[in-house]
Amino acid sequence: MSKPLIVITGASSGFGAEIAKLFNADGFPILLLGRRTDKIKALPLDFTNVLVESVDVTDKKSFEIAISKAEEKYGKTDLLVNNAGVMLLGNVLNQDPAEWKQMMDTNVLGVLNGMQIVLPQMVERQGGTVINMSSLAGKKTFTNHAAYVASKFGVHGLSETVREEVSAKNVRISLVAPGAAETELLTHVTDKSALNDYNLWKESMGGTTLASERVAQTVKFIYDMPQSVNIREIDIAATNQNA
Repeated sequence: MSKPLIVITGASSGFGAEIAKLFNADGFPILLLGRRTDKIKALPLDFTNVLVESVDVTDKKSFEIAISKAEEKYGKTDLLVNNAGVMLLGNVLNQDPAEWKQMMDTNVLGVLNGMQIVLPQMVERQGGTVINMSSLAGKKTFTNHAAYVASKFGVHGLSETVREEVSAKNVRISLVAPGAAETELLTHVTDKSALNDYNLWKESMGGTTLASERVAQTVKFIYDMPQSVNIREIDIAATNQNA
């Protein structure tokens, strides 16, 4: 029996790339979405049952077209991992409001876009899973993270709200909240002072942060549970993270 379709956003690096590797190794057909398709295509995957599409999750139409294309080939989406995200550190006193908008559009509206695309068919067939990638910044505050914290508190809130709305239809909404991790998120930070503060905080923990593959294993663990079991949220961080 063939396995169902897995859709992963933000698949070019970090958590998304590691999640893709796990599901690919387990023989699932996968749709990998991201803006840097060259990086996705360079991943060490068996591309026999993998589709790669250039999609910005803030563009709902292109997001929907890509998923429809994959579903025509592999059947309905059984798991959507809303992983695409942006973290632009900065103090609210001087951060460019354009960075606030970028984070809200990607981290919140992008997640809502994906959910609205796949949930109707999941509710109709009474099965399916959405795993939203949030952050510990979605439940506690961090200096120089005001807008990012706001976006991730939003992901926590919308995830629990939608879970309540679809749980009676046997659809699972789950959330993974990683702490500081080895990803490319920090490479887009423009505020050098905020970035320096972050690196000093990281050094205070011994310089060791969470490995992306551990987050990927967490996502796979949630999905591999029976459909009758919904792990609503997992918070995961390096043992030595002190906040």
